[in-house]
Amino acid sequence: MMLDWVWGFAGGLMIGTAAAIYLLFNGRIMGASGIIGELVDGTGWGNWAERVAFLAALIGVPFLLSFWIGGTTHLTSNWLVILCAGVLVGIGTRLANGCTSGHGVCGISRLSPRGIVASLAYVLAGGVTMLVLRHLFGWI
Repeated sequence: MMLDWVWGFAGGLMIGTAAAIYLLFNGRIMGASGIIGELVDGTGWGNWAERVAFLAALIGVPFLLSFWIGGTTHLTSNWLVILCAGVLVGIGTRLANGCTSGHGVCGISRLSPRGIVASLAYVLAGGVTMLVLRHLFGWI
């Protein structure tokens, strides 16, 4: 528990580095929900290989690091909760026109008012969700 902050710091460094590299090489903000959403709705097929490579790295690097470094996750084993959470996050990112990587990492670093407000809303919504679902209902 004492060194948990190290993992958060390392993860933040990796996300920040990925965002900087994406911006430097593509001239665009790294928003994972936009990259996925534009593949799904077809508007991003012009550079589909770049998007698929990004998504493969987004999923593959943590997976590979978990084998290399070891460790556990605190993800619930309740698949219904995982499915509902994924759907709600997907809907939320579309309603907010972005996700935590776009608004939080890239938006806050550029001092974007929209990114700051969206990130505050994400954190508040996450806190309320955990309060209700974990502490009141015991579902998570």
